[in-house]
Amino acid sequence: MNLLQIQEAVNDLGTVATETAAQPTEFKLSILELATKGGWIMVVLAVLSIIAVYIFIERYITVSRATKYDNGFMERIREYMKEGKLDSAKALCRGNSTPISRMIEKGLSRIGRPLNDINSAIENVGNLEVAKLERGVSILAMIASAAPMIGFLGTVTGMIRAFYNMSMAGNNIDIELLSSGIYEAMVTTVGGLIVGIIAYFFHAIISTKIQKVVNLLEAKATEFMDVLNEPA
Repeated sequence: MNLLQIQEAVNDLGTVATETAAQPTEFKLSILELATKGGWIMVVLAVLSIIAVYIFIERYITVSRATKYDNGFMERIREYMKEGKLDSAKALCRGNSTPISRMIEKGLSRIGRPLNDINSAIENVGNLEVAKLERGVSILAMIASAAPMIGFLGTVTGMIRAFYNMSMAGNNIDIELLSSGIYEAMVTTVGGLIVGIIAYFFHAIISTKIQKVVNLLEAKATEFMDVLNEPA
């Protein structure tokens, strides 16, 4: 019985060892290590992502400041205009230093001219203020469009490398020989799509905030013209 038990124990150990050897070894690959396998294309995508983040943060802060508005600003402008205190109204505009205040200040400086001239001057200042807010936003749109295409370029170059290595290997084709090209093809595709999607959302967020400023400028320009049209 002892010999039989020993033989069964040995068989069990052999079975466990065989199952352990059959289990594949798991390798963990960090995101940074995976990104480096994308080749030089990933460097280009990294630079584009840094530019997109910088533009988004800078524009977000700038546009957020432009949206700040004192609810009593136009009411005080109205009172100064009714009292004939144009210098006080202009000083109030200079003290606010916002797109709305600069637009109204231009309108105040044109008082005495035809209403069409005043309206045109206000519109010109409003357009200039919006153009300042939109500075750099077009680059976000370009990155959103270009990043996926650059990623697909990496896909093509990676597959070319894989097929080239395959042709040079002849009958000694090894998966490790093809892995570098396949990694480049897959990683650059994912990287380009990620950068493009992020830049797209950045562009959409900034464009929405700028549109709110445009709507606010139009509303306040109309309100200012209404004050001018009020009877003395």
